[in-house]
Amino acid sequence: MKPKINIGLIGLGRLGRNYADYIAYRIPRANLSAISDIAETAMASCAEALNVSKCYKRYEDLIADKEVDAIVIVTSTSTHKLMIIEAAKQGKAIFCEKPLTLSLQEGRAIEQALAQTGAFFQMGFMRRFDRGYAAAKRKIGAGEIGAPVLFKASSRDPYRPSLEYADPKISGGLFTDMGIHDFDLARWFMGEVRSVYSTGGVLAYPEMKAIGDIDNGVTNIVFENGTLGVVDLSRNGVYGYDIRTEILGTAGAIKIGYLRETPILVMAKAGVAHDTVPYFMERFGEAYVAQLRNFVENLLNDQAPAIACADGIAALEISLAAKLSYEENRPVALNEIKSN
Repeated sequence: MKPKINIGLIGLGRLGRNYADYIAYRIPRANLSAISDIAETAMASCAEALNVSKCYKRYEDLIADKEVDAIVIVTSTSTHKLMIIEAAKQGKAIFCEKPLTLSLQEGRAIEQALAQTGAFFQMGFMRRFDRGYAAAKRKIGAGEIGAPVLFKASSRDPYRPSLEYADPKISGGLFTDMGIHDFDLARWFMGEVRSVYSTGGVLAYPEMKAIGDIDNGVTNIVFENGTLGVVDLSRNGVYGYDIRTEILGTAGAIKIGYLRETPILVMAKAGVAHDTVPYFMERFGEAYVAQLRNFVENLLNDQAPAIACADGIAALEISLAAKLSYEENRPVALNEIKSN
């Protein structure tokens, strides 16, 4: 068995730079052997800080490096398809951050390439590796709340991302880029989705209209087994990063998530107050590390990926149905999306 996996990381943006640190320092059986980014200054800074000897401006050159065993993709969603297919052709193992890609057609092309090459592929949905969500999954599986009947999730960012990032042509927009986490969890906890109905609008940031996206949205879900769900998404949770999920069952309920970052409550004459979670790295940092460690361990131990390409496509289908529902102001059955 190979003692370590040589990993090539593509993308050194906000999340990618953190991934570089995780791979270098917190994944014992991984070696960060190469990095790639179009921003040469960021790449040089990362290479110096982490003692990485190989830097590639072109991701194709990193993928072609025969000393690289696995590729970790942390770039904008619009670039995923080409990178995944090229890595599969080169026989590399692949980890790709969510969403899988922007369209179902591209998702199917990725799925076909993976099937033809037999490349190992694992999706990045880090919330499944969060201790709270993982514990809830175990408790529900053990029957502690009876049969789940209602899924409720809220995802609220403290501020909007840059317009460049938020552009649906780059990231997929509110329902795909942001909502896909909740749609993946909905499947994970409740089963497959039958239909969705979304509403939303530009309610906080008028500039969102210029890129053709919205800043707040709500998606109602009916699952194949008749159970129900609702997901609310917001770019203007100005009080902090607020990620919560509740599953109601026939014998109880489970709530996942927290808003108070530091376990302290200040009680004074002027009022009672506590701090809030700043942003996603503070909330899910350990989950990101856990999913990367899981990817490496699965490779080294010849185990199946924890989250497969099919999971990425299924979550993408829900997000695309949610977006179409909003655009056309009507319920959309998942079969309608799948048949396109």
